[in-house]
Amino acid sequence: QIEEKITPEPKIKKLEPVLLPGEIVVNEVNFVRKCIATDTSQYDLWGKLVCSNFKISFITDDPMPLQKFHYKNLLLGEHDVPLTCIEQIVTVNDTKRKQKVLGPNQKLKFNPTELIIYCKDFRIVRFRFDEAGPESVKKVCLAIAHYSQPTDLQLLFAFEFVGEKYHNPATVNGIDPGGGGSGSGQQTPLFETYSDWDREIKRTGASEWRVCSVNEGYMISTCLPEYFVVPSSLADQDLKLYSYSFIGRRMPFWCWNHSNGSALVRMANIKDVLQQRKIDQRICNAITRSHPQRSDVYKSDLDKCLPNIQEIQAAFIKLKQLCVNEPFEEMEEKWLSLLENTHWLEYVRSFLKHSAELVYMLDSKHVSVVLQEDEGRDLSCFVASLIQVMLDPYFRTIVGFQSLIQKEWVMAGYQFLDRCNHLKRADKESPLFLMFLDSVWQLLEQYPSAFEFSEAYLTILYDSTRISLFGTFLFNSPHQRVKQSTEFAISKNIQLGDEKGLKFPSVWDWSLQFATRDRMLFHNPAQCVQNGSVKTFKRTKKNYSSTLRGIPPSLKNGIINEQEFLPRRNSLILKLKPDFLQQLDRQTNSMEQYFKDWFSKPVDLHGVILPGLSRTHIKLWKLCYFRWIPEAQINNGGFITAFHKISVLTDQVDKLNKSLRQYKSSSSLQANCSELDQSRMYFRANGLNDTAGTPDFLSSSFPFSPIGNLCRRSILGTPLSKFLSGAKIWLSTETLANED
Repeated sequence: QIEEKITPEPKIKKLEPVLLPGEIVVNEVNFVRKCIATDTSQYDLWGKLVCSNFKISFITDDPMPLQKFHYKNLLLGEHDVPLTCIEQIVTVNDTKRKQKVLGPNQKLKFNPTELIIYCKDFRIVRFRFDEAGPESVKKVCLAIAHYSQPTDLQLLFAFEFVGEKYHNPATVNGIDPGGGGSGSGQQTPLFETYSDWDREIKRTGASEWRVCSVNEGYMISTCLPEYFVVPSSLADQDLKLYSYSFIGRRMPFWCWNHSNGSALVRMANIKDVLQQRKIDQRICNAITRSHPQRSDVYKSDLDKCLPNIQEIQAAFIKLKQLCVNEPFEEMEEKWLSLLENTHWLEYVRSFLKHSAELVYMLDSKHVSVVLQEDEGRDLSCFVASLIQVMLDPYFRTIVGFQSLIQKEWVMAGYQFLDRCNHLKRADKESPLFLMFLDSVWQLLEQYPSAFEFSEAYLTILYDSTRISLFGTFLFNSPHQRVKQSTEFAISKNIQLGDEKGLKFPSVWDWSLQFATRDRMLFHNPAQCVQNGSVKTFKRTKKNYSSTLRGIPPSLKNGIINEQEFLPRRNSLILKLKPDFLQQLDRQTNSMEQYFKDWFSKPVDLHGVILPGLSRTHIKLWKLCYFRWIPEAQINNGGFITAFHKISVLTDQVDKLNKSLRQYKSSSSLQANCSELDQSRMYFRANGLNDTAGTPDFLSSSFPFSPIGNLCRRSILGTPLSKFLSGAKIWLSTETLANED
């Protein structure tokens, strides 16, 4: 009788993806298993795998096991991967022992039982199809391969999204394309207008420089912004004439001015050999006339003294292999030497060192610095930005740092489309922007109180380069954005009116990705603000001397010795005059004294900061590179535990200050409560006497979680190990080219 009264099974809930405007489902397959743990299937999740024109989604009703928190991105679900973040797609049939790396237009001759997605951010996501329909599996695998490797820029999702916005003028899903806001009301200057550049001139006191509109409509150069800053003494007619002699017609343009009058300038190489000396002299004279003391100009040829983009890409591939492929238990004894062999940290140090040497020229020698590079679109973006971070505290705030990237990378023509490899053209790929963020992290690690933003902010900013919704990191130049979006608008019958191309969402509007509370993790609690000014962090003599103990003399304080000043790679003096030997000695002594004096004094967090450059100073950015590796996690440990304690302490101080202010002003109880409830910290104190310990969900990878992102050992103990034994897990197309 009891058996007869069994209630009927409830209806299975239909699993549907959350889609953005313009996003469509291309293919999907049910009864898919997402692998979670490295050595057991008991935690695996069952659900539906969906491929859209923006992302791959795994939709499940099952809660994520072993995970006690989730830092939510409003554009992406917990199991979503943007198509532009996919590095490689490998299909596997473990019964037939077959495997294949899928390209965009390839056929699949076997029914996959497994799909492995290798991501550009070092994640590895794995799905099993034991219960799924073979034809549906094959279709979804081919769809992912096709849509993750587009051949044309206009096939990237941002175009469909913005097209939908223009056809439906009301703001869609709260997303307003083209915004530059940070989500907190403060706008980030985009440097698309004359007025943004003019404000920057006034902010830095560059009175002898002017905003030039000679490139309006991109009439002179397609890889420069429409507006940029030049010496006041250079007429527009001269600029037009000189532009023909520069590679890409990229004339010299101003970046920043020191309070002493020295300027930072970027320019491409002069291709006209016959006119080179004449034009070079005229440009230098104009820069000299823009200096109050008419000081000399120092030129730094970046191509000769820094690693090139191919070397940086090779170092990154080695770093990825080391972080993803090599088991810790096998590599522990030689891991540090393997890390050194990647040259990644060596290159980070090179950029920091050269930038610090140029800071010396601007800050101490009071001379203007010209950064010269072949096209002036790669290394000069990096070095110009790093110099400004070291010299100007404004660029160490969130809005300031965002304006710096907008000014020196986005508007100055850094080729994000090619360097991020959004269209899978590997010959142009190079992680230069990541290495810049890594270098800024090195400074943040050494001087945490000098920065308004946290390392989580830098990591999430890097992740945002892999989301094909934002126009910020999608194009090779502002001109390409205007040209391509105008063509797209015409093809879709979109009326642009007076607008110059479509307006894409800006990555700087963080409210598109994160809720207000989650954005508070961007803020660095170590920056102690009192009465609107940052406190000075004082370095004791003991700290100073212990930093130098055991370091070779040539490396102390990052100062190079006399032998190292001979013309060589990474040297400061590259353009030497024949009679320079005596001047070289003086220059060496002067620079050594500058660095020695700086390191011997308390650090002014509102002034210049210089990097320590020894092996103990330059570290691996673990949050960025290790966050998806289960074996690398430290539960209730890592930097985040200190971050938590400082956040709670800062929150308690804020609460006390608010209570005191309200007590003095004797405002209403209701007003008291509302102000006390507000906090600028992600981690908050429960009260003024909060003594709670570290939350048990914190780990060294917070706010990210490696659960479900399989690395290295995930293959062991599965059928995959039968044919992957001895092979690198990060499979190369060459290795698998002959295997169908």
